[in-house]
Amino acid sequence: MHPQRVTVWCGFWSGGIIGPFFFENEQGNAVTVNGDRYRAMLSDFLFPKIEEDDIDDIWFQQDGATCHTANVTIDLLRTVFENRIISRNADVNWPSRSCDLTPLDYFLWGAVKDKCYANHPETIDDLKHEIEVAIDEIEAQTIENVLKNWVDRMGYCRASHGSHLNDVVFHV
Repeated sequence: MHPQRVTVWCGFWSGGIIGPFFFENEQGNAVTVNGDRYRAMLSDFLFPKIEEDDIDDIWFQQDGATCHTANVTIDLLRTVFENRIISRNADVNWPSRSCDLTPLDYFLWGAVKDKCYANHPETIDDLKHEIEVAIDEIEAQTIENVLKNWVDRMGYCRASHGSHLNDVVFHV
């Protein structure tokens, strides 16, 4: 038997957090993210949310996972974000393994895990609920601070010409 898990996606922008979106099959079981599932999430979840919240002129940033960077995926992203995509195979190349430059990596997932596991969820449904609650409880001021910190991080990266930032201590 496979261990139980969730596969979750979120977006992060100055107006808040978009998501969570859980990648699941018809039975409600977590599935691996592939190109078709990722593009379906974009089309059926993210794009309608952007339209619903009247979010425009934002940039889209993603890591280098193959399902994210396939030409068909980048083409789909361009229908909404045009040339405002930070990703491998897009107009602005995102450096690989750049977790210090990605708010979802350096802030959101750690904060969510800390809150979720503090309550010791016993089932997948409990865990999904805890993830939703943890995300909902993140305050607007925290998001603003995280994004200000992101700007600082980008400045450090630019000043170092993209080299490792081992001597820089970041605070959120």
